[in-house]
Amino acid sequence: MSEVFREGKAVLTSPSSVPVAVLVAGIAIIATRLISLALQVHELGLAEVASFVYRSAQAWDSTLIFIASQLLFFFELRCAVALMRGKNWGRWGYAVAQVVVVLYMYSASMGWIYPELFSINGENSLQIVHLLISQKLPDLLVILLLFVPAGCRQFYRQR
Repeated sequence: MSEVFREGKAVLTSPSSVPVAVLVAGIAIIATRLISLALQVHELGLAEVASFVYRSAQAWDSTLIFIASQLLFFFELRCAVALMRGKNWGRWGYAVAQVVVVLYMYSASMGWIYPELFSINGENSLQIVHLLISQKLPDLLVILLLFVPAGCRQFYRQR
């Protein structure tokens, strides 16, 4: 600690430093999840959120999907923390979670899975795919930040 005060800067060692792309990706995952939750609660209001939870608990299939969505939310947050700590399973877990979300949302939007708790409204399948891709584009960019840069791949190989 005294080195920080003497030299005026923190001492970082290169093997333990986290690549900027990994930090950006981890912070982006946490920020987008928490901000989207806050915006939805603000838009709906507490009474409507309580009504949504109550309606979701009316049927066992809606309840299972609602509980699964909450578990997925917390799993994504856990993956974000893990990938910033250098755990390879964190980035793979986040990528698999996004594949599951896209498959469920597409299936529910097409009417193949009931209940359609989390679905996208569209006139045809092309419009649904377009809306789904535009909605998941930030998550795709985060996945690219975790898997494409050579520094990120090397960071996870070292651990």
